[in-house]
Amino acid sequence: MVSEDQELTAVARFLYEAGTLKNTRRSGWWMAGIKDPESVADHSWRTALIASIIAQLEGADPARAAFLAVWHDSQETRTGDVNHLGKRYTKGEADPRDITADQVAGMPESLAGAIRALVGEYEAKESPEAVCARDADKLECMIQGLEYRAQGYADVQRWIDNSRGRITTKSGQALADAVLETGSLDWLRAALGEPRREP
Repeated sequence: MVSEDQELTAVARFLYEAGTLKNTRRSGWWMAGIKDPESVADHSWRTALIASIIAQLEGADPARAAFLAVWHDSQETRTGDVNHLGKRYTKGEADPRDITADQVAGMPESLAGAIRALVGEYEAKESPEAVCARDADKLECMIQGLEYRAQGYADVQRWIDNSRGRITTKSGQALADAVLETGSLDWLRAALGEPRREP
């Protein structure tokens, strides 16, 4: 029989494991020449925020969508961030649900079961919240690409275009169009009361 202390130790180990995502870089950006790309944790935070916004606009549960988005790349503690080109050469790619099951083994079952279900819902791509979270993943990548482009990295255009093309919800598409029409520092100009700079 596993004790409560042992279960909490399993949770504590995972918390340290999750922290490695702060140092795990999103590897696709290296192909575009970004020397110090965002981390998986950076990406996941803004994805969760965007998921809550898209879900609210779509009439889905924003808290659930954000919850799904927080966990959507948690498996990359064990696999690293494998970009789309790398996935072509990975034989028998691990299922995120299997990785999650290993990550939560030994945790209190009420917690482990909830996390397994959450990742399963995201991977099934069927619930409105999962669809919103997946759109948020693409929109966050598009926004990051726009920010890198504003910093002078012209080769990110394919990430911007590919991400925009994979957004499926009406609200996600409308928000993506608004983002494309907005400069990356327009928020600062608005906060300071300055006029918007025309492109």
